[in-house]
Amino acid sequence: MSLDPTKLPDPPMPSYTFTVYHRDVFEKSKFKDYDSLHENRLARSHARASYLASVIKSQNGAQGGEMLELVPKSTDTIYRNGEYVATFLIGTQMIKNYLLIDTGSDLVWWQCGPCEACYKQDQPLYDSTASKTFRIIGCNKYALRCRTVDPAFHCNQENFECRYDLVYGDRVQTKGFIVDDVITFNLDDHRTIRITFGCSKDQTGQKNFSAFSAGIVGLGRGDGQYSLPSQFRGHIMSMCLPTFNSGKGSVLSFHTSKWPRVTSAKLLFNYRFPSLYYVNIYKVFINDREVPVSPSWWKFKSDMGGGMLVDTGTTFTLLPHDFYIIFRYIFREEVRDIPMAEDPSNTFDTCYKEYPSRGNLYFPVVKLYFGSVNSSTMLLLTQEQVIVNHRGVYCLAFVGWDYDFSILGMTQLQGVGLTFDS
Repeated sequence: MSLDPTKLPDPPMPSYTFTVYHRDVFEKSKFKDYDSLHENRLARSHARASYLASVIKSQNGAQGGEMLELVPKSTDTIYRNGEYVATFLIGTQMIKNYLLIDTGSDLVWWQCGPCEACYKQDQPLYDSTASKTFRIIGCNKYALRCRTVDPAFHCNQENFECRYDLVYGDRVQTKGFIVDDVITFNLDDHRTIRITFGCSKDQTGQKNFSAFSAGIVGLGRGDGQYSLPSQFRGHIMSMCLPTFNSGKGSVLSFHTSKWPRVTSAKLLFNYRFPSLYYVNIYKVFINDREVPVSPSWWKFKSDMGGGMLVDTGTTFTLLPHDFYIIFRYIFREEVRDIPMAEDPSNTFDTCYKEYPSRGNLYFPVVKLYFGSVNSSTMLLLTQEQVIVNHRGVYCLAFVGWDYDFSILGMTQLQGVGLTFDS
């Protein structure tokens, strides 16, 4: 009996799993009460969504066939408005650091000592000179290992370092060079892997960087070189993001799903925005009532606008007004005997009064289906994933806006096992 080696299955890819926390675990002590914490969260979400809208709106004016990447060259929202951090052990000293995770950018960068101008961080500083596994990634005169297609990167011809200079919206900058070192996974039997990242030595505008984070983990899909999924060859990414107020951690995994029963969403490639996580949204229900739009309504337009993307920096789900008006109408009809109220923040337009004498309030569930209508593709949203409590009123945690694409926010994904398969 002979075997055809071309038909043998590939060995399973090793899994890589990080512990993930919401940033409020580190920042809540700065706020006097829950409402002020929530308002800060609202402001971050608005800034992040506005940034994404401005990038997509401006880049959709490019010439047909031109591939455009979303990279953090001109905005501070990528750094300051990340909502989740992941835990890493780096170098031979296994320095424990927390880095903001960002599905909208491609570079992993670490604040890296010895510093020229580092901001104060609430955790040990990673000192590259103390790690025996640290290496500088050089570039030759052709810059083959340096992403010079991006104007933020260049090959220094004096020492052949691949240098970068990322400028954010409020003139905050991070400067450094491309290196690699070993990180250790506590949750995967102390497995180690060498990753490429930016060693950031100079952070101009230090006051705008958050002390609880030592850098950024770029989870973008598009560059094929620097982002973490690209380095892990991660065709499957699964996550169960912790709820905002739990104070607990959860996990983010590559190559495997840690949960036997999760919602599966297919990732769609958008050639204008290859880094972003567009998902195959198909239908939306409120309780058992379908929001009556054709599944084709969610497809990309001729200019690659439209669709729905998942973003770790946006807190609330944003929907195009045409869809949102129908969605809101059905939701209001499904709410029984709870009087409406005004939102003190003027952010939400569908809010309800709280009456302690009435006991617990129950609101409709929202069902999102990806690709088809069946149990494995359904994302079931209940109570705190649908409603936000703010200054004594309960508001629908979905917002309409004047753009043709949707953003699936983190309020809707908290506490949910979700697998993305490209």
